[in-house]
Amino acid sequence: MKNAAELIQQLNHTDECNWIEAKRGSAIDRSILESVCAFSNEPGLGGGYILFGVEKEELSLFPTYYASGVEQSDKIQLDLSSQCASMFNQSIRPIIHVESVDGKNVIVAYVPELPNGQKPIYFKSEKLPHGAYRRIGSSDQRCTDDDLFVFFNKEDSFDSTLVGGSSLDDISEEALALYRQLRSKVNSFAEELQYNDEDLLYSLGCIRKEKGEIQLTYAGLLIFGKRVAHRRLLPMVRVDYIRVPGNEWMEDPENRFTTIDMRGSLLEMVQRVFSQITDDLPKGFILPEGELQAESNGLPTRVLREAIVNALIHRTYRENQPIQIIRYGNRIEIKNPGFSLKPEDNLGEPGSKSRNPFIAAVFHETNLAETKGSGIRTMRALMEKANLLPPTFESDHGRNQFTVRLLLHHFLGVDDVQWLSTFENYSLNEDQKRALIFTREVGAIDNSSYRQLNGVDILKASSDLRDMRIKELLIQKGKGRATYYVVGKNFIAGDGAEDSKPPVSVSAPVDDIEIQILEDSEPAVADIEPPVADSELPLAVSELPRNVEGTISEDILKRLPQELINEIPLYRKRIQDKTLLADFIYRLCETDSFQLHELSTILNKTEKYLLSNFIKPLREKGILEYTIPDMPNHFKQAYRAAKK
Repeated sequence: MKNAAELIQQLNHTDECNWIEAKRGSAIDRSILESVCAFSNEPGLGGGYILFGVEKEELSLFPTYYASGVEQSDKIQLDLSSQCASMFNQSIRPIIHVESVDGKNVIVAYVPELPNGQKPIYFKSEKLPHGAYRRIGSSDQRCTDDDLFVFFNKEDSFDSTLVGGSSLDDISEEALALYRQLRSKVNSFAEELQYNDEDLLYSLGCIRKEKGEIQLTYAGLLIFGKRVAHRRLLPMVRVDYIRVPGNEWMEDPENRFTTIDMRGSLLEMVQRVFSQITDDLPKGFILPEGELQAESNGLPTRVLREAIVNALIHRTYRENQPIQIIRYGNRIEIKNPGFSLKPEDNLGEPGSKSRNPFIAAVFHETNLAETKGSGIRTMRALMEKANLLPPTFESDHGRNQFTVRLLLHHFLGVDDVQWLSTFENYSLNEDQKRALIFTREVGAIDNSSYRQLNGVDILKASSDLRDMRIKELLIQKGKGRATYYVVGKNFIAGDGAEDSKPPVSVSAPVDDIEIQILEDSEPAVADIEPPVADSELPLAVSELPRNVEGTISEDILKRLPQELINEIPLYRKRIQDKTLLADFIYRLCETDSFQLHELSTILNKTEKYLLSNFIKPLREKGILEYTIPDMPNHFKQAYRAAKK
């Protein structure tokens, strides 16, 4: 058991993490009980701590946690213990005690992880899986069907279930022949090679009889199915290869990217996808297998193949989403539906967990994949040997997505050494220099990416990133698990990098990331600034009141007509009639497209307040629309008036 002072010190090193949660402690609400549930359920975490009476000083230059105290400590303890005993499918018994920190009462509640046989804990009033929670990073996430596989390993996996409307006619003879060819190369005396096609499919768990009729399992359809069967039965299960000019997602809707859609048997898809990517790479980036040397200037073929195979066999097929492979000028990003079943910090360690065991077994038997969990470690070693930056991996439970990022950048080239020499006065260590290169190439970095790049723990990563933030090389964005860093004013952009428009994440975003990185609530009074008197309207740009002048950039003002500029001070006050503000937002977006942070700056309102109360409702009603509809949460996503 750790004491309150140690936990507060830990918070100031790493912020809220997977095993500590800080709460004001005025009452026991739903969010606290969700944390209790998550700490009890999370496999391998060992439980977690909830601190009551600890807050974060947001207004300081470098926000820190401090003891604010709990006024009714007895009541909080009683409410917590009673609700933990009554709200879930079985009683939870946290260890609770009160300590004094700086003269304030702080409650420390330790919630132990429950034995496997008692998981998952869930709210009695809700059903599984959504009534249960897991601890992912510093957030509590509702469980999905894939999470139940983590808790109930004895249940049938999804790839063993039958596909309605399927039959043996949906099997591709070419895919069966390819399996026999690949299997014979591994073991020419394998028993299953002597079976006829139907018996072979039975032995691999790819077909079953249901009411006297043979049907395909998902494994059978995915591994051996014809393309026409995939299109008919699994229309969204495909691989989209997207080529994007430059290093950023293109805003121009007329020239965003080119896409190649691929579908069919997974055995055929490996080589097809691999060939499509390698044919598109500069020849200097491809070397034959077995000729890889430390001085290589190309992406190792085994790394690319491993990343493709992992996406195909570890993705969740419960989600009707394609795998996306995005080819930027300086990197390849592979995004597949389905978070990692292994904790993100344990990626690369021995041991493998697969949500699709029948598919994984076929890939293993044909030597297309290994099942020892060493694939990621091998990828890192090969990238390092090729003098390339290590691959980074991002597992997002909330958006149910896993991302592999392969940088086609050599560390360190002559240009990099020259560029890094401009930072000599900052006394950076080698890990920090590597992070600078990564940030320049990708546009942002977070704690997880820093740890993966440099092989350090969370405390070292937090310390180094904080040092770079103090030196104004990086700027911190978001909070908690959504914290990331973009280039600061002392970051010298090289090779044409744009430090004026940093992205908000380290990869091409997906659904709803913008909600997670916003502030908790709208400020109570006119968003901190004093109200502007009605007599001050209308005003020209040069006559904007002080609370507007200097907060809205000239770039934004140049995009607005004078009549709207004159009205801005009125809408920066608290507005009782929300329809007036909604109409003004529409008129702004009718003039030009604006990103959420730009609207926040114009109206002096928090992003979350605008998003939940105006932007999202207006978009759902068809009044506003995305400028990048294909990627709803792209870091340059903006809103415009919908075409009438």
